[in-house]
Parts: sequence; structure tokens; C-alpha cells
Amino acid sequence: MVGVVESLASIVKVCRCSPVGKLLPDALYVHRSALPQLDPSLQKLEQEARAKVPQAEQSTLVKFNLLKPKLSFLFYPDFDSDPHPSLKSTIQVNVETGEIAERNYNQTNNPPLLHRKETFVAADHPLYPRFQHLTQQEETLGLLTSPQSIGTTKGWQQRLDQHRVAFIDHALVCPLKSQLSPSHKHTKPKIERHKAAIVRGNVSKPVRLAVEAGLFPSNTTYFDYGCGHGTDVEYIKRLGHTSAGWDPHFRPNTPKAQADVVNLGYIINVIEHTGERRDALVNAWELAQKVLIVAAQVLIDDQTRGIIAYGDGIITSRNTFQKYYEQEELKAYIDQVLGVDAIPVALGIYFVFRDEAQAEVFRASRYRSRTRAPKIRLKVSNFEEYRELLQPLMDFYTDRGRLPSVEELGTEALGSLQSEFGSIKRAFKIILQATDASEWDAISDKRRNDLLVYLALSQFSKRPKFKDLAPAIKADIKALFGSYHQACTAADLMLMSLGQTEILKERCHQSEIGQKRSHSLLVHVSALEQLDPLLRLYEGCASRTIGRPEEATVVKFHLNKPKISYLFFPTFDTEPHPVLQTSMQISLRNLHVRYQDYDIDDNPPLLHQKELLVTQDYPSYNKFAKLSNQERKWGLLDDSSNTYTRQSWAECLEKNCAEMKGHRLVWRKDADPYQVKLLQAAQRRRQTG
Repeated sequence: MVGVVESLASIVKVCRCSPVGKLLPDALYVHRSALPQLDPSLQKLEQEARAKVPQAEQSTLVKFNLLKPKLSFLFYPDFDSDPHPSLKSTIQVNVETGEIAERNYNQTNNPPLLHRKETFVAADHPLYPRFQHLTQQEETLGLLTSPQSIGTTKGWQQRLDQHRVAFIDHALVCPLKSQLSPSHKHTKPKIERHKAAIVRGNVSKPVRLAVEAGLFPSNTTYFDYGCGHGTDVEYIKRLGHTSAGWDPHFRPNTPKAQADVVNLGYIINVIEHTGERRDALVNAWELAQKVLIVAAQVLIDDQTRGIIAYGDGIITSRNTFQKYYEQEELKAYIDQVLGVDAIPVALGIYFVFRDEAQAEVFRASRYRSRTRAPKIRLKVSNFEEYRELLQPLMDFYTDRGRLPSVEELGTEALGSLQSEFGSIKRAFKIILQATDASEWDAISDKRRNDLLVYLALSQFSKRPKFKDLAPAIKADIKALFGSYHQACTAADLMLMSLGQTEILKERCHQSEIGQKRSHSLLVHVSALEQLDPLLRLYEGCASRTIGRPEEATVVKFHLNKPKISYLFFPTFDTEPHPVLQTSMQISLRNLHVRYQDYDIDDNPPLLHQKELLVTQDYPSYNKFAKLSNQERKWGLLDDSSNTYTRQSWAECLEKNCAEMKGHRLVWRKDADPYQVKLLQAAQRRRQTG
């Protein structure tokens, strides 16, 4: 055969450039359905090998060896139906000598199996989406880490047992604690939706976020579509609004009524029929006059609950259906059904605005940084005399970064200013006499950057036309940029800079805020708005899709790969070295979300030098800085490996005869006095050296 095939080196080169198949360092694996898409030389090689092996017609994969002149036919008879099919047999052909070797795995109790099935087939394979979706779920739950230990049936089962998950068809589920008997495995269960209604003591998170976002001004009406026990309905009533709710089980006789704000909270994920699920979303949207709140379960939940697969979701051990969405999948579903651009507020929570201008006001408000009016530095008689009259003008400029128009200031305030100063500009000159003009310029710069971040991120969906913007935003753009075209051009240039890794690294290294590590920058969430606008945009690319997690404490900017991680340190303020509880990593290439829970870890990561992550006006900044300074003097921060985990930090403290007392280092009472003296002498040498 060697006379009719190309050299091994040529075959290797073609394999490495193949548009289909799974390429590993030693071989290219291709599903039989994708063979016609291979390079002609590979097709010819496979056909000539197949002619030697009649059984090859039933093979599933073809393996092109990159190290030896060999080609193998692999048999996975359950490839389509089994999420992780096991290998039954192989037939290997030596393409130089024509020698054939067979191996059968039917008798082994631990055969190899496949993962990531979508990588073996072409993108147009009918099962490609199903395979790909399963892989994404497995990546999300961390099932595919350390691949060397999950390549066999026993290794894979051990990994599944560790995570307490299982498979039914291509659905990743948590098994019931009491297994179903064989006679019930294929029985269609009765869904009891009303059991999914939670008896809440407090308002639900979606409604609370809507209230905090200012969506309930006076005289706002509210309707809860699928209100369950009615906790949110009563909460909104107590706020003084007209509030009602309908539920097919608990309040079936309440008429469905139009309202300014309609809540569809955790409803679409408990409806097992896809058509009925869609109808609920459409019906709720028809009732919403201003805003629709949509919330659904996303692919993170308590894995210890007993559940089995059903349809495209799961059935819990209480016989309630739950459809678990991925965050990007949920947004795509809402947008497609309603023809809108839903705004993510938090994981699994979206706001959908009826009025596009109101939607843009809300989007822009999410990227507005906090600022304060400049301090009064000089005593100016005119300013002191008219300070109360000038205060609304100062407040407006602090809020918008520009002077107000006649309409924005209001007739009463405008009339008073005009009568005393002649115009708004003259009135502001009096303010400039008593303050530092550069501080007002800094406020304008900050508002300009806020708009740049907002406009850059709007490019990912559908950037609004100028006419669709609210009057206040139009005025902001005109005053701070001159024109909408100039503003959008500047935003697009900043967005393009995100693709240049070196620029991002430079901005991270130059940042005055944040803990700088070799491949990342860590920043407390309270300090995000003080960052360089390019870094704010970088984080915004993640939060625009998932909504910034409410519980997040620290944001990690990855420098080598386009990723953002949200880190949860629940004791950040109270513990001197808080423990990392959970991390949520978002890939900006495909917006896939991966979670890692450190709650069950005996040796979780710790956080040191907390003052680096916050701004100097953070309430505990001085306390944090004082502790870090003490730790440096004691030499505890010289080696970062000593501080990374709970165990290594405990060993470091013990080695240095130290212990923590609040945010302070103290000598251990049981420490060897002689050892303490040696350590104290070393500290003095450090300070004088």
C-alpha cells in the first residue's frame, strides 16, 4: 500500500489541518459520517485500508495515527444513543505492510469510552447540537477536568459519583435517592406544578431587584403571572401600589389584568410542555404595559436534590418539573419568542421593556459610576449668599457631567437663576469661583467614559438609533461628544482594543486599583467603576450577558485568555484572610459559564492584602492596609505560595510563631521564647536593611 499513499510526514501535515475530526497529539479521530469532508489524500488512505477489512463498514470512528504508518477502525455501536459510548473493538491496519491486528473489549470490565462526541462529527451532523449541549453542561459542572482520569468506564463513573450526577439519554441529571423500580422507569410521571411554588418569607429576588432598580415610581401597577402563594403581591401592596396576581392552583379566579410591571417569576421553568411554556411568556408580555420581569432556573442549583430527566428538563422527587436553562440560552429564548432584546439583571433574571427609550435609560444607568460634587475650597461672597439656589445646578452637573437645558432644570429653579444671574452659564461661573474647575472636568470625563462603555456594549445587541434614545441621553452625548457619530466611533475604537491582549495587560499593570498577579488582576466589585474604561468594558462584556452576580465580592480579570471570573468571598469584610467559597468563570469567546464550589474543599484558597482590591475610601481600607504592612514586616508575604491556601497559611503562621487576632498578628502564647527572639531579630534586620 505504501506505493499508493503519500509519506507519513505528508499525512501528518494534512491531518493537523483537517477541518473535521478530533485532533490529539498522536492521532486524528473522525466519525464515518465526516469522512467525505476530509482531504482527498486521507479519504484515499482510508478507502484502501477499508478494502482490506470487510468489517470496517460497521465501524464508527477512523483513527489516523500520526506517529506510525497505521490506521484503525474503532467500533462504538452505541455512539448515537449513549452519551458516553464504550469501545467494543478495534481493527488496526499497517498501511506499509498491510498487516492487520484486532482487539476486542467485550470481555473487559473497564473499556475506554468517549467524551465530547461533537468533536468527532461535522457541524452539520443532525445530533451535533445535542452532543455539544451535553459537553457544555459537563464543562459547567467541572466533569471534564483532569481528562486522563475519566477515559475509562470506571474512571468516568467515579467522577459522576463524586459529583452526584447521572445520565438519562443525553440529559445530565441528579439521581433520585431512592432509585425507581424497573417497572416505573418508562412511566410518564404526573407533574404536580403547584408543589414548585415556594412559601417565601420575603420578597423574591426578581421583584426586589426591580424595586431597587427604580421600576416602581408612584402609581405603578403590578401583576404577578403565576403568583404562587402571593408573597410578592402582598409586598408590592405594602409599598403602596395597586397589586394583583393569578395562579392556576392558588388563585385561579383572579382575572388576568394589564399592569405597568408584570412578573413571570420562575414560571416557565416549571411548565413541562414547550408550547404551554411559550404561551405563558407571550401572555405575560401582552399584559405588561411598561416592563416584564422574567426569571427562570439556570444551570446551577442544589445537586443533592433527587431529580430525574423528563422532556428537556427534569422532574424532582416531589413530582415537580424544572427546566434548567443556561444563561445565554434563556436570553435567546426570551428574545426569540417575544422579538425583544431582554436585559440581564442577575443569573436567570431579565427585564424586558416595552419602550425602547426606557430600556436604553436603564442600560446606560448600569454603567454610570458614582461621583461626588467638588469640595468648596474658597469663600466667595456671591456663592455663599446664593448657595441654596445654586445647589440644584451643582447636583445636576455632578449627575450628568454637563450643564442642564432649560427644560431639564425646571421652571422654578430656572426662573430664580435667571433673575439673579441672567443665565445658567453665568450661575455656574460663580460655582467655579468657589471650587476647583479641574474637578468638574474630571466629572465630565467620568460621565464621558460611562457613555463610552454603554455605547460599546450596545454594539453586541442592536445599538439604538439616536432618535430612540431618551432626551437626557441625547443631551449627554451632544454635550460630551459633539455628535452621536463621534460617540459611537470612539466607543467602537475602544471595543476593538479589547482584542489586543497587550493593551489589556498594559492597562491592568498600570491600574492604581487591584491586586496584580502574574496572569490576572483582582478588583473588589465596589471599585469597578473607578477602573480604566477599557477594563470596565472588559468586565461589561461578561455582565451584559449574565448580569453581575449579586453575591460576587471580587472580579478577576484574566490576562492570557478572554475570561472574567466572579469570586465569592462572603467574609471579605470580617475575616482578615477570607476563604474563597465559589467562583464563576465566563469565557468571553462563547459566553459559557463554569462554576467551582470550594465549600466542600478542605484546603480552599485565601485572600491576602485586601487593601489592594479596594479604593482608599473603602470603609475598612486602613484596617486592611495596617494588617498587610504588619505581615510584610514579619516576612510572611515574601513567598506567595505560603499565603495561597488555608493549609499553607496555617503552616506559615505556625512556622513564624504567629496567630491572627482579628486583623492583627500576635505572637502565639505557646511559642518557644527563644524562637520568638530569633524571629524578632530577623524582623529588626529587615526594617533596618
